[in-house]
Amino acid sequence: MSPAAVEAGPARLVRSAQKDELYRGALRSGAGAALGGLAGARIWLEWQKEIELFADIAYFTLTTLSGYQTLGEEYVSIIQVDPSQKRVPSVLRRAVLISLHTVFPYFLDKGLVHLEHELQTEPDEMRTLQSRHLRGLWGRTFLWRWLQKWLSRLTEQQRKTLCQVVHFLRQGIPLLRRLHLAIFYMNGIFYHLSKRMAGITYLRYAGIDGDNQHVRSSYRLLGILSVLHLTLTVGIHAYSFQQRQRARQEWKVHRNLSYPRTSIGYNPVTKLSFS
Repeated sequence: MSPAAVEAGPARLVRSAQKDELYRGALRSGAGAALGGLAGARIWLEWQKEIELFADIAYFTLTTLSGYQTLGEEYVSIIQVDPSQKRVPSVLRRAVLISLHTVFPYFLDKGLVHLEHELQTEPDEMRTLQSRHLRGLWGRTFLWRWLQKWLSRLTEQQRKTLCQVVHFLRQGIPLLRRLHLAIFYMNGIFYHLSKRMAGITYLRYAGIDGDNQHVRSSYRLLGILSVLHLTLTVGIHAYSFQQRQRARQEWKVHRNLSYPRTSIGYNPVTKLSFS
């Protein structure tokens, strides 16, 4: 690695990510249009997430995994380095980065959606009915069949508790990404969570002006505002959840009190009879 290379600033990383997202979006759109033209709109809608995944894998395989800069990195003249900041990342580290950036989020989201669906399905229905989303490769995997058997052994209370945990995970993942983005605004190192986990940072070429102190201060202020906004969002979600729990408890009490009254029955003939 050239000793003249210095740390890339946050503005340069943001521009690089935006440019990559632009090209990835074009690749996704082209792949989706090709599939829709060959197989029809229904197939495209059914496999839209998978097409986007394959397009992202293809983009990063042709660039990052092959040892080249992405179009966004080339646009702002930055290069990836490993934690030593003296060498480019190894092939294994780049493969881990691509997996964390594309494959892992897909399977995590897909798995949480299906798991929540299974937990909300009655045990009898789970054995006899399969939703449209569970048909196909995902529903035929050995891991998912094992998970279905494990879920069938849970009690009703355990299923409700696990369903709440899954719901919190689905709600918490976007909040975690926002928190990570706020941290990036304040320190200007890891724009993507996948790069933080893989330990990959960026250096910019020598001879190119870096971000001045005013730009870095602006990003730090943006980070502080993002943390405050995230804190407010979490507080609102917590308050809404508490209100829903209270309303659910009140409804249960009301239902239990009104059930004996409605179970006695009412005979209009007796009410209207004459002696």
